[in-house]
Amino acid sequence: MSQVNVTLPDGSSRAVPAGTTVRAVAESISPRLAKAALAGIVDDRLVDLTCPLNADARVRIVTEDSAEALHLYRHSAAHLLAAAVTTLFPEVQCGIGPATDEGFFYDFVVPRPFVPEDLQAIEQKMQELARQDLVYERQTWPRDDAKAFFAGRGEPLKVQLIDEKTEGQTHVSCYTIKDKETFIDFCVGPHVPSTGRLKAFKLLSTSNAYWKGDARNQPMQRVYGTAFFSEKALQAYLTQIEEAKKRDHRKLGRELGLFTFHQWAPGAAFWLDRGTTVYNLLANYMREVLFPAGYTEVKTPLIFNKALWETSGHWQHYRQNMFLVESEDEQMALKAMNCPGHMLVFGSEVRSYRDLPLRLHEQTPLHRNEASGVLSGLTRVRQFSQDDAHCFVAQDQIGEEVERLLGLIQRVYGDFGLTYDAKLSTRPPEFLGEVATWDSAEAQLKAALERAGQTYVVNEGDGAFYGPKIDFDVTDAIGRKWQCAAIQLDYQLPARFALKYVGADNAEHMPVVIHRAIFGSFERFMAILIEHFAGAFPLWFAPVQALVLPIADRHLDYARQVASELKGAGLRTELDERQEKIGYKIREAQLQKVPYMLVVGDREAAEGTVSVRTRTGGDQGAATVAAFIEAARAEVASRGRNVVGAASAGASA
Repeated sequence: MSQVNVTLPDGSSRAVPAGTTVRAVAESISPRLAKAALAGIVDDRLVDLTCPLNADARVRIVTEDSAEALHLYRHSAAHLLAAAVTTLFPEVQCGIGPATDEGFFYDFVVPRPFVPEDLQAIEQKMQELARQDLVYERQTWPRDDAKAFFAGRGEPLKVQLIDEKTEGQTHVSCYTIKDKETFIDFCVGPHVPSTGRLKAFKLLSTSNAYWKGDARNQPMQRVYGTAFFSEKALQAYLTQIEEAKKRDHRKLGRELGLFTFHQWAPGAAFWLDRGTTVYNLLANYMREVLFPAGYTEVKTPLIFNKALWETSGHWQHYRQNMFLVESEDEQMALKAMNCPGHMLVFGSEVRSYRDLPLRLHEQTPLHRNEASGVLSGLTRVRQFSQDDAHCFVAQDQIGEEVERLLGLIQRVYGDFGLTYDAKLSTRPPEFLGEVATWDSAEAQLKAALERAGQTYVVNEGDGAFYGPKIDFDVTDAIGRKWQCAAIQLDYQLPARFALKYVGADNAEHMPVVIHRAIFGSFERFMAILIEHFAGAFPLWFAPVQALVLPIADRHLDYARQVASELKGAGLRTELDERQEKIGYKIREAQLQKVPYMLVVGDREAAEGTVSVRTRTGGDQGAATVAAFIEAARAEVASRGRNVVGAASAGASA
């Protein structure tokens, strides 16, 4: 029998008979590794342990500690879910069942929607199948035989998938659990060796779905679940989910009077009074950060002729996500991004190298034609604004400008108490421009990250079609990650718009554009902040910073005087004049998450003081109005960092 050479991660190699499986390689290394093995990586391809090695190859064994393991594990859990469903409900037709970042789901065509009792029964059946330790077996079938088999079972969606995904192939991959009578699915795999490897999983919810996400297609029922390698990790995630429900920005947005939605304007928020206050705080905060950093704010039109979008390339690549408008036989589109308009601003006059970097900032509304089925609160909308900016730089200014941007990102997220991770997204399969230009752009972004001391990971192939980018994921108070900031290097748009500047050599040169946003969109960032703080915003960012609570009607005049002083000092203050008991007023203020409650009664009116209470710390004692104002303003100015805060005014007065 011929031999093949297997190269292991440590660089060592060994000769094994051709046809040796990945599992056998693991066994030859150590029994412990073989027991822990879930799959293998053969020349960068994830495969089952049963995969034979018929040529020289690099081999790495995948265990629970491997980066690929959790996705593999969850994919297998999705198949276990489908096996349980088809066992309990034989009339159900299977769709697709991928792993996700949070767990897995599977779509089914069902005669009736699943109810909670169904989910309980399905999960119990999954546990039963897991205890039986049934083998996931990969079978290779002739393509026509597979199509005939699934057609005969009344599963036309599987036939459609085979047609679409295996065109030109003579054979297809199918996976069974135990045998095809128990469960079989058309799937490229791979999977864990057996159901017994799945120890900790939980079904979470159901929702309506459509085949391929298109409302014109077959309606389906989606079952969501999650899976982890240990019960401890699963329980920690379930606890996080419960905490997330309490922090849901859609729920808190209603309760705190921040925003609402209406069916006549899907995907567009109605910002209420307090929500508008916070929105404006966010917008003006960004201006305070950017203007000293050399940015200029502009406003460009909301609707452009399609010629603009054809020039930018968005008409070819993004038109399906834009709202189109007809006007006097001209085809127009609502702007979905600011960058093409900023190209026109740059090109509106002769530019010199002395004008660079030119940093244009804009906050006007944008519109994207998102499918109704994916709209979700503030995190997925059709109308939004960004803290958008485009920095026009010379080639030799790229590194310095990106480093400046990294400093801005660090400052902004620090002010909101958010930690973050960076990832460099490289050239996608479909792209504009030359490979050499892309390579140069990616190298410059890497160099800037390293000079700034910013740790990062490489996200291969996830760049925009016009250039590589650095994405930033912030981590909130309960450990969830949200993608927010982005720095995008772009050689393509300046070329498409024929932008030029006159250099020191008196010759024309093309600028490079750096697209960048730090919040991302205001709407999405607001959702993150609401959930991060659970609606209890820090003093500097709270829509109502102080609420004056008179104990009785006779204290109203003094309460109005206190409220007037606080407002005059620039503090966002409200007065509760309702004829309610003071305990009720305090509880209401706490539910509204107001940072400071200032109770005034006979003693306070006589002494010119207020009784300071915080939303979480209770009574802080009496303070003069002036002392409270001074402490509160210091807390606001410092964004609450390294300052004892206004609560200390009561103790020190």
